[in-house]
Amino acid sequence: MVSYKELGLVNTREMFAKAVKGGYAIPAFNFNNMEQLQAIIMAAAETKSPVILQVSKGARNYANSTLLRYMAEGAVAYAKELGWEHPQICLHLDHGDSFELCKDCVDMGFSSVMIDASSLPYEENIALSKKVADYAHQYDVTVEAELGVLAGVEDEVSAEESHYTRPEEVIDFSTRTGCDSLAISVGTSHGAYKFKPEQCTRDPKTGKLVPPPLAFDVLHEIEKKLPGFPIVLHGSSSVPQEYVDMCNQYGGNLPNAIGIPEEQLREAAKSAVCKINIDSDSRLAMTAAIRKHLAENPSHFDPRQYLKPAREEMKKMYIHKIVNVLGSDGKAE
Repeated sequence: MVSYKELGLVNTREMFAKAVKGGYAIPAFNFNNMEQLQAIIMAAAETKSPVILQVSKGARNYANSTLLRYMAEGAVAYAKELGWEHPQICLHLDHGDSFELCKDCVDMGFSSVMIDASSLPYEENIALSKKVADYAHQYDVTVEAELGVLAGVEDEVSAEESHYTRPEEVIDFSTRTGCDSLAISVGTSHGAYKFKPEQCTRDPKTGKLVPPPLAFDVLHEIEKKLPGFPIVLHGSSSVPQEYVDMCNQYGGNLPNAIGIPEEQLREAAKSAVCKINIDSDSRLAMTAAIRKHLAENPSHFDPRQYLKPAREEMKKMYIHKIVNVLGSDGKAE
C-alpha cells in the first residue's frame, strides 16, 4: 500500500472547493509518456496552476503502474525544482471500469480515481460507484463518478450516442454513491471527431464545420439541484485547427476533425464545472510538431531532436488552456 501523501500529491477536495467558489476550472490533462508529463509540469509550475495528471486504464498499462508511481513522485520534485514551492498536483485514474482497477490505483498511490459505470443500468451504476467511494475514502482518496453517456472514442471508452445527464437524478445519485465530483453529459464528446458533419453547420465564409452548442440549460439545472457540488466535463478538447492543418500539411489525414469551442469551455469554467478534461489537444500538438520536424529534417533520427519541439508545443498549448480558457493560473501560489 502506497499513500499518495508520501509521494507529495494532493487529492481534489480542496482544489475543487476553491475552483467552485472562484469561478474557474482545474485542468485535467491526460498523459502517456515523459514528454507530456514534463510539458504539463512546466506549464503548471510557470503559471502556478493546480493540475490533475490523468491516466486512463490503457495509459497505465502502457506506462507500467510501478513506473507511473515514481513518475508522479518525480513530477512533484520536478515542480519544486522549477520554483513551485507548494505544488498542487493530483494523480487521477480516468475512466476506471471496475472496482478492482480503482482499488489497485488507490493502493498504488493515486490521489483520485474515477469509476465510470455510466453504461450500466442506473442502480448498478450507483452500487459500483458507492463500492469504489467507500474503499477510496478510507485512504482519503477522492472519487469521481459519471451519470449520463458521452459519445466518441478515447482509449477503451467508446459510445455511438450520447445521453444527456438527467437533472432529476443527480441528487439521488450523488447522495447514494458518496462521490466527491460528478461527470455529466451536456454535449461534449471524446476524441478528435466530437461531432459528425451532419450534426454541424458550415461557416459560409470559411467552409469550416461549426459544432452544435453545449446544453447549458441542462448544466444550469444540475447546478440548481446540486449547489456548490463539483461538476466535471469530459471530452473537452477544442481540437485546434492549427494543429489539424499542420498534421494534414505534413502527411496526416484528419478530415473533419472538430472539437468544443473554447468560448463555451470558458463559460462552463465559470459555473459549477471545476474540472475540465483535455486529452486530444495534447496528442494533436505533439503529433503536429513531430510531423513538421521530421518533414523539415529528414536526416534526423534521434528521438530527442523531434520530441523536444513536441514538448515545447504541448507546453505552449497547456499554458494557453490554463490562462485563457480555464482561468486557473495563480491559484496555487
